[in-house]
Amino acid sequence: MRDRWRVLVRLGAWSVLEAGQTFVVGYALARALDAGFLTGNARTGLLWLGAAGLAVCAGAYGTGRVYGVVAELVEPARDRLVSAVVARGVREADTGALSGLTQQVEIARDTLAGVVMVTRSFLFTAAGALIGLFSLAPLLLTIVLPPLLAGMALFAATLGPLARRQEAFLAADEALAQELGALFPALRDVTAAGAEERAADAVGERTDAELRAARALARWSVARVAALAVGGELPAVLLLVTAPWLLGRGVTPGALVGALAYVTQSLLPALHNLVHGLGTSGSRLTVVLRRLTRDAPPREAPPDQGRGAVFSGGSAAGRDRPAPALSLTSVTFAYGPAGDPVLHDLDLTLAEGAHLAVVGPSGIGKSTLTALVAGLLTPQHGTIRVYGRPVPAPQAAVLIPQEAYVPTGTLAENLALFRSDPVPEAELLAAAEAVGLAPLLRALGGPGATVAPAELSAGERQLIALTRAYLSPAPLALLDEATCHLDPEAEARAERAFAARPGGTLIVVAHRISSALRAERILVMDGARTACGTHGELLRTCELYRDLAGGWTTHPAPLPG
Repeated sequence: MRDRWRVLVRLGAWSVLEAGQTFVVGYALARALDAGFLTGNARTGLLWLGAAGLAVCAGAYGTGRVYGVVAELVEPARDRLVSAVVARGVREADTGALSGLTQQVEIARDTLAGVVMVTRSFLFTAAGALIGLFSLAPLLLTIVLPPLLAGMALFAATLGPLARRQEAFLAADEALAQELGALFPALRDVTAAGAEERAADAVGERTDAELRAARALARWSVARVAALAVGGELPAVLLLVTAPWLLGRGVTPGALVGALAYVTQSLLPALHNLVHGLGTSGSRLTVVLRRLTRDAPPREAPPDQGRGAVFSGGSAAGRDRPAPALSLTSVTFAYGPAGDPVLHDLDLTLAEGAHLAVVGPSGIGKSTLTALVAGLLTPQHGTIRVYGRPVPAPQAAVLIPQEAYVPTGTLAENLALFRSDPVPEAELLAAAEAVGLAPLLRALGGPGATVAPAELSAGERQLIALTRAYLSPAPLALLDEATCHLDPEAEARAERAFAARPGGTLIVVAHRISSALRAERILVMDGARTACGTHGELLRTCELYRDLAGGWTTHPAPLPG
């Protein structure tokens, strides 16, 4: 927010217009009674009520403008969180990055907007109401202000405990979801093994833990109701109880009615929104931000399970290196401890400079393989090494998924996201030319142009993500259908660029036969019947590959050399 102070100034200006109705409505009501209807002057009373109506219209216009300014404040915060999550997930292979990117960042964005709205609304509404009370009769503040401050103090005291209970509840809920996610795909195996009672006990423990956390959260939620009653409802009761005393000390009937309007129509709703909005959204925002910004815990590499048959690829010079670019040894992975393996005892070795295409039916595990190599998933058995280092291996592999993310910022900032130092413009332009981004770069106005992600097509976002990966220091590039929104010529150009990167190794999850034909070797995934070889070898020996190749268009773009 310090960086966006100009936006805060605009937000304050529109909030003043929005909250101006708070002051005008109560004051106009008091004047309509005292100077109008109670003195028999209906015209004056109606004029004051008309002024209140105009104030409401102006406040409604201010409210509409506030939403747009809040979006300008919140969206950059979301982009910064996404950048942090992506940096941690891609560079450090944090297994929680996917959840952070797809769910927790969105929760943070929505709750931050809610916190800004309710806090801003309460501050400006309370200011308008208190100024109005002072304008009507300063004595009214002695009745309204003490319980309002007491209620706010009680509410503030509950925020810390509520945040801790909220975090405990979310942790219990996630643990239950994880337990159920592992159990449901394996219900048939649980029944076959006679493990129904054991599975029920495990789920029951998680359910009881979530129930205890929910009850603890509910107990503290009672304190919020008490804070609302003291700060919002008690002032109205006190005004009614002390009405004879106030009228005897010069407070007019109109001022008393105006004070009741301030309390019941302005302060009480604003405090209600603050208590429930900040109490719930604020606690959740605190929990989510703490999870997104804390360091990822270190993970140990999976134990070596032995070496089986090896699928190898790469140049002869690459085979002389002591450590291959990629080595998978007896890798087995399943989603859940009792689920069917997606990969089973897979052995794969790629030398530096190799170009491998991965093909197979939809849902067979191609994206799972790239996520394992990137370190985003952990195999149940076997080892994965990238350039001799066990995964996660920071700065060794870069994964480009099908749906490319482009944060708000300049094009140069987007392309240099995986670099710790600024990228020289000459290198950036050369990379854009190689991958095929140059026409878009020129159309946007050069590297310093601001990128509006919503205005880019899916293919344009993929070109930016591909060029960003091309400029990364990671020698192993994993293209998980990262060119699916490009035409065949643009796809061929991008793949040729990655294949020609000095010292680079390329794995492509192919969705066109031309992409497979450009590779030196092709890995066909079909559950336990995984096969690897050249295009010609697989046509002779692999029925699935023949079926896949028969449904594709064969127009490969030749690779250099």
